[in-house]
Amino acid sequence: MANSPTKPDPQYFDSDDGYRLAWREVGEGRPLVLLHGFFSDAWTNWIRYGHAAAIAERGYRVIMPDLRAHGDSAKPHDPAAYPTDILARDGQALIRHLGLEDYDLGGYSLGARTVVRMHVAGARPKRMIISGMGLSGLANLGSRADHFRHILENLGSHERGSPEWMAEAFLRTTGGDAEALLLILNVFTDTPKEEISAISMPTLVLAGDEDQDNGSHEALAAILPDATHVEVPGGHMSCIVKPEFGNAIAGWLGPAP
Repeated sequence: MANSPTKPDPQYFDSDDGYRLAWREVGEGRPLVLLHGFFSDAWTNWIRYGHAAAIAERGYRVIMPDLRAHGDSAKPHDPAAYPTDILARDGQALIRHLGLEDYDLGGYSLGARTVVRMHVAGARPKRMIISGMGLSGLANLGSRADHFRHILENLGSHERGSPEWMAEAFLRTTGGDAEALLLILNVFTDTPKEEISAISMPTLVLAGDEDQDNGSHEALAAILPDATHVEVPGGHMSCIVKPEFGNAIAGWLGPAP
């Protein structure tokens, strides 16, 4: 990008169990809550490469939390701070804190998994964005958790150029806390297909055309009642740094009502 975006100052709220969690905002208008992926943060996934700005230009207030154990949010090392579905509960707490009732909700990778878990817990946005995610990444994610556990437990020993090495390199760029991130793996929860297919609101299924890291996004779109499936160039780690990614979200949302 010719002009690097400004990093907004974080704002903070307290989770239901008392941890200080951060979020950032860009734009004004209809609320859209966007959750980032594992190892990442709001700045890296949504702001740095212009996606939030592209969406905000369509009349949206883009609200982007740093998930627990990421970014400027609390990174506790106590296993008790990572019960099942805690990320979904944190997301619900932010929505309550902001008093949002009519809003849209989306996420990338771990963020996409979290918005689905929020739906299971009762969140009902008007529209949903599930990006960087396939069907098996929601319904049967044990192997994905094992992949990241292997990365985090063997830092510094991965073969140069391997997917594990690339993930570790990304972790270094975001300054991730390996101990806290290992504990996050304990909150990963499968969502049965019947609960996924109950997502009835208009849903954008967005992924890189080379991305099969979390299973088939085509299969995910196929079981959703009202899905639009869009592919953009790139794989799991490369598509989200390209302008096509943010433009695809902005285009699907359209001008804010």
